[in-house]
Amino acid sequence: MSKLVIYNHGKDSIPWGEKPLALAEVAKRQGFEFISPDYQASNDPDWRVKQLLALDVSGYESIVLVGSSMGAYVSTVAAEIIKPKGLFLIAPAFYLPGYARTEFKPGTANIEVFHGWQDDVVAPENAWRFCREHHARLHMLDADHRLLSILPVMATAFERFLGDCAA
Repeated sequence: MSKLVIYNHGKDSIPWGEKPLALAEVAKRQGFEFISPDYQASNDPDWRVKQLLALDVSGYESIVLVGSSMGAYVSTVAAEIIKPKGLFLIAPAFYLPGYARTEFKPGTANIEVFHGWQDDVVAPENAWRFCREHHARLHMLDADHRLLSILPVMATAFERFLGDCAA
């Protein structure tokens, strides 16, 4: 069975920063291919959604979407069409000015969210609201928006999450 993780980076991030590198290592151990598209050409979240949906993922039986900040928004909007096995969202940029969507219909019930109490970019209440509406697992930790201080905890949770998605 061919399995794929697609990591969607944030607005001012790069495709292969610390988070995707750490999560790619976990994914490969779990037998998943891992890609991280480069969205740096535009900070328009809906343009990024179109780029993600333009990827040919037809050869994969199991897809997991991962996103950080704006990338979490991109993952969640695209999930309505892709119907992934799971959504793993990091400091999701939900309910913010300039984002077209404020209502979501994720194509999966398997959703896990990490957010920092000290996040000054996206209010923690936004993650809680989304998780309440979609019955998602929420991890609120003492971290800032980038969540790099809790990367080992997140990587451990991601390993378990991928195991659940593969089952």
